[in-house]
Amino acid sequence: MNERESILFSGGVKGTEAEFGANAERFGIQEVNFTFEGHQIVRTRGVRVLTDEELKKGDVSLTYVSKLMHRSYPRTPLFRKVLQSIWYQVNQGQEIFVVGKIVDDNTVKGGTGWGAEFAKICNKPLFVFDQDKDRWLSWAKNQWTGIDEPTIGHKYFTGTGTRFLEDNGRKAIADLFDRSFG
Repeated sequence: MNERESILFSGGVKGTEAEFGANAERFGIQEVNFTFEGHQIVRTRGVRVLTDEELKKGDVSLTYVSKLMHRSYPRTPLFRKVLQSIWYQVNQGQEIFVVGKIVDDNTVKGGTGWGAEFAKICNKPLFVFDQDKDRWLSWAKNQWTGIDEPTIGHKYFTGTGTRFLEDNGRKAIADLFDRSFG
């Protein structure tokens, strides 16, 4: 991969997204961090503040998301905007990398789970580093399959995940960038 042609799409929030951004910066990779007015982010590089009109393009029924994810989510304007901004991250990336936890129903825990499910719906390559299992898995043929060392294979990629990044998740992200761009 040529880092000068690559772009990381993320959200700039503390934890996984900030770590993806720091690694992109380490390799001189452009980053676009989608956010919205009033959202607290920690990355200031490549910030793209979405307007209310732009956010509406990524709107999704909270009833649909709750049913798809087998759990309920808060019906607040803030949470709706978070889901809408995640839509932009996944929509722009050609492949999606997530750090978090895969739960028993094959979804990813938390709001991040919507990004993973949206990637599945769009049939985009999806890779999740499960911090509890301490390994990468990929989604293919309606199931998770363990993989050893994924690499970033598309110039437009998305990096998202939990705010509660652990040391093994941080290392997984750094190793992913080292394998792909080092």
